[in-house]
Amino acid sequence: MVTTLLVVVIIMAIAFDYINGFHDAANSIATVVSTKVLTPFQAVLWAAIFNFAAYFYFTDHKVANTVAKTVSENFITLEVILAGLIAAIAWNLFTWWHGIPSSSSHTLIGGFAGAGITHALSMGAGVTDAINISYVIKIVSFIVLAPVIGMVFSVILTLIIINICRKARPATAERWFKVLQLVSSAALSFAHGGNDAQKVMGIIYVSMVAASVIPSGGHMPEWIPLACYSAISLGTMSGGWKIVKTMGSKITKVTPLEGVAAEGAGAITLGVTEHFGIPVSTTHTITGSIIGVGLVKSISAVRWGVTINLVWAWILTIPVSATLAAALYALIHFVL
Repeated sequence: MVTTLLVVVIIMAIAFDYINGFHDAANSIATVVSTKVLTPFQAVLWAAIFNFAAYFYFTDHKVANTVAKTVSENFITLEVILAGLIAAIAWNLFTWWHGIPSSSSHTLIGGFAGAGITHALSMGAGVTDAINISYVIKIVSFIVLAPVIGMVFSVILTLIIINICRKARPATAERWFKVLQLVSSAALSFAHGGNDAQKVMGIIYVSMVAASVIPSGGHMPEWIPLACYSAISLGTMSGGWKIVKTMGSKITKVTPLEGVAAEGAGAITLGVTEHFGIPVSTTHTITGSIIGVGLVKSISAVRWGVTINLVWAWILTIPVSATLAAALYALIHFVL
């Protein structure tokens, strides 16, 4: 029974990673598509290549370790993980269907924590026993900090680029920035792969520990990162066109220069947070970066109505995923 349930959990985890790829594809390709530097097909292929390339660089697995420790080990079971994954997949598909660029990272962590808390409560333990508060505070704080950091970096990069190129001919500058946008979108896809694939790696790792296949603190089998990076890359190739439209044009109109600044800022933010093992949202980060380039033009250049709707989705993601996971855990526990 344990072996069968472990296989189901691993399959669901990889399925989530695939869905994460096409749900978050917009983060890497929205600006490069909206500026017509690449066609949609070329863009997703470009992004997928660099999503997978991150496998060869991000070998420290710091983000995976943070996600794995969100719930206290005493309250991690295969039922908890399965409930969290199903809840995360459901919220991701719901938001994708409605074209809402919510965070795949936070829906996964919310689902995992919600199911873990429910399991702990059923055993007579408390909420603070179920989750590692320091890790949760770090993750939740970056719901706010990631888009702000991305916005600040994008404003700085935009101003630097404008000052460097103020004497350049507009037509010449635009050609150069279309080329540079290939580099910036590749950097963002690379950072996205390194950050997001690791979250599922952490989930698969703790599921194998919970099933006693590997010891706690043991070495992560190499097939786990390989499978996760492959799944997120294939998902990215499938695209998420509804979210591409929201990210690429509804927040603010983006030029090639601004695309370079936004993607560059997003890549820098993700790279820095990955270095410190912080599982941030790529969606939040690039949204903040796009808002930043809009603010350089004017406050009115940003469509704040759209932005406020996105913020509401961000606020709801963790509690909705946690609540859904709690209900699913109760159902799974009853059935199994």
